[in-house]
Amino acid sequence: MKIKDYYQQTKPVVSFEFFPPKKEAAIETIYQTLEELKGIKPDFISVTYGAAGSRADNKTLELASMIKKEYGIEPLHHLSCIANTNEEIQQLLADIKAGGVENVLALRGDLPADSDTCSSDFHYAKDLIASIKENTDFSVGAACYPEGHIDQLAGVENIEHLKAKEDAGADFFISQLFFDNDVFYRLMEDARKGKVTAPISAGVMPILSRGQVEKMIFMCGTSLPSELIKIIHKYEHSIEDLRKAGLEYSLKQIEDLLDHGVDGVHVYAMNRPIVAKEAMALLRGQ
Repeated sequence: MKIKDYYQQTKPVVSFEFFPPKKEAAIETIYQTLEELKGIKPDFISVTYGAAGSRADNKTLELASMIKKEYGIEPLHHLSCIANTNEEIQQLLADIKAGGVENVLALRGDLPADSDTCSSDFHYAKDLIASIKENTDFSVGAACYPEGHIDQLAGVENIEHLKAKEDAGADFFISQLFFDNDVFYRLMEDARKGKVTAPISAGVMPILSRGQVEKMIFMCGTSLPSELIKIIHKYEHSIEDLRKAGLEYSLKQIEDLLDHGVDGVHVYAMNRPIVAKEAMALLRGQ
């Protein structure tokens, strides 16, 4: 089933994000997490994809295919384009299709650490989206940024880019993580004023460590509300207490998002079954 159809039939759409294990680890290490998700049936699971992904070692496709074939959950295969030629992208799309996956999250992506140039074929996610729609029948999702992309300063430019992705063929959007729901509600208001009509899922990530927060702030430009800063300060020397408080904070976020009637909630579960199970209990009203 195409993920775009879920947004027409279900509200809110419930999804999780997972990542393939590192190259030196066997992909079997994620089986336990997926086994624990079988009974709670999210609408879809997205699987991350690094810059300059290759056909020879596409663990994203391996995991996405397994999610569909073994667990009956719709997968969303991430696909970045900044370091790939159009020929490479078309072959990757053919591989993804052959793997039984019908949904792609189209991203610009980050340059590999050993490169300072991008391919001449794709400079922005909208270029990838247009190419996918022109050449395939995939359901295509795209990213959006409640506080603007790390490379952008202007809020109006953020909405213009969002509209350009929709015009290129994006069927739905998944937001970058945020810790203050008001920034997401402002994004939604601005997007609708900017004539963006596609569904937008709210991205939520539970805090599990201080280091994780610092990394997210640096990589994504995400701001922290005072309540969360106080939680991190209070529990920074107790990993378990911080994880518990961080999960509780994210569950409060989700509850408020549901009260506001969002199109969907996308939980960055970080391959942790406890995160997915707690979130799903709230999202499904269990």
